[in-house]
Amino acid sequence: MTDTDRGAAWALLNEYNQDAFHLLHARTMEGVMRWYANELGYSGEADFWSVVGLLHDLDFERYPDRHCEACQRILRERGYSERFIRAVACHGYGLTGMELPEPEHQMEKVLFASDELTGLIGATARMRPSKSVSDLETGSVMKKYKTPKFAAGCSREVIQKGADTLGWTLEDLISRTIQAMRSIEGNE
Repeated sequence: MTDTDRGAAWALLNEYNQDAFHLLHARTMEGVMRWYANELGYSGEADFWSVVGLLHDLDFERYPDRHCEACQRILRERGYSERFIRAVACHGYGLTGMELPEPEHQMEKVLFASDELTGLIGATARMRPSKSVSDLETGSVMKKYKTPKFAAGCSREVIQKGADTLGWTLEDLISRTIQAMRSIEGNE
């Protein structure tokens, strides 16, 4: 098994996840991570980034209380590299109460920053007549971001911390992630 084998990763994801929402989120993050890899000058690693995005919540459905911990064991058993395992696990840094590695590589920071944000952007898009990100503006997401009850499961604290970790403004992170989601709309 290689870290970039999308077919094997998809089969593994489906072994541990059956909920349609979780599978859609995984495909969204796969596409978002591929877009960011290309956008940020890591096109040679786009397959790696995208498979990390696909499997980042591998253990969430079956092991919600051990999210980001159980996946490390599962991925090791399946022969994934330590670099891959670290990348998947560190998106939960400081969030789960478990000792997880801090995001250091640009890819790890992007995963941490965009994971929660894709949920907020998706929820905002579903409220629009088009139900699409194709005509979604950053300002619309910012308004919803400032409304704590809207998409309450999407942590504003994590989104802001992600932007800070990347050294980007919140608006820049939102704008870029909207672009990333536009690039995959209809393909997830």
